[in-house]
Amino acid sequence: MRIGVVGGGSWGTTLANLLSNKGYDVTFWVYEEDLCRTINESHENTLYLKDITLSNELRASNSISQVIEEKDLLLFVTPSHVARAILTEASDHINEDQILVSATKGIEESTLKTNSQVIEEILSPSISKNTVYLSGPSFAREVAIRQPTAVTVASQNEKRAQSVQEIFSTDYFRVYRSSDIIGLEVGGSIKNVIALGAGISDGLGFGSNARAALITRGLAEMLRLGVKMGANAMTFSGLSGLGDLVLTCTGDLSRNRNVGLRLGKGEKIGDILSDMKMVAEGVKTAKAAYDLSRKISVEMPITECIYNIIYNDMNAREAVSTLMTRELKEELTK
Repeated sequence: MRIGVVGGGSWGTTLANLLSNKGYDVTFWVYEEDLCRTINESHENTLYLKDITLSNELRASNSISQVIEEKDLLLFVTPSHVARAILTEASDHINEDQILVSATKGIEESTLKTNSQVIEEILSPSISKNTVYLSGPSFAREVAIRQPTAVTVASQNEKRAQSVQEIFSTDYFRVYRSSDIIGLEVGGSIKNVIALGAGISDGLGFGSNARAALITRGLAEMLRLGVKMGANAMTFSGLSGLGDLVLTCTGDLSRNRNVGLRLGKGEKIGDILSDMKMVAEGVKTAKAAYDLSRKISVEMPITECIYNIIYNDMNAREAVSTLMTRELKEELTK
């Protein structure tokens, strides 16, 4: 099987390497020319996955068309804010016989669409309806060093989902199947926003009680939004919901939690982002999720506070006070 991976960040590199180590013929697209050369010469992604030795058979390329054409399976692993542009550029080279997999997480800021909705806009129905989406609790570095990990794939096409499940599964990377694409996407997007909040809480010096409350009420926001958009509520108790939420809110490797930590300690968002090489999806998703919640009338108070901290310079302690003194509702746990 010939596989093309579009995305040379830590997760794209890790999945490309996993597939190459399984014996597949894998080429992956890297934006940076210098990095592409380094990967092909030294077998290491020195920018996004430092100190991990990549498969000798894995090849990097700066040409999207070269990565996509004449491949049996295509995997897109791009930040959500550039997904539309990259997919549009790639669309002329994609055909309906190829298995298309997307591991992009986030909500598009300008349109408030999930990744599957963006794909439906750009690609023909014969391609978009068969696309498989991959999500779940998975730090790239842990997968790269072969630590046990479980994720979920979802698709309208059960046969395609089963094929992807088999192609990606290893003795350390277990893949489950679902048919709830929207649920998987909402979970994979909103968990990054709540992780910012968990980091802010830790940065302010609050303890485990606060973190547990934030994760639990964050899950409630995720579920409310997902169900309003047509997702199955049960999805949010699984890997792509609660599993990904817990990982991203508590793990030291979480970029979004680390951004929140620095916000909680008083740093400004502009200074934090200027220091980062990799994308913290929750920063852009916070605005998209806030706008979407208002558009479709879903109550998301934690998301609203995080949006105000990032975009309106709200004081983090003031945000906590706002959350804690909100009007109590009749159904307190709803």
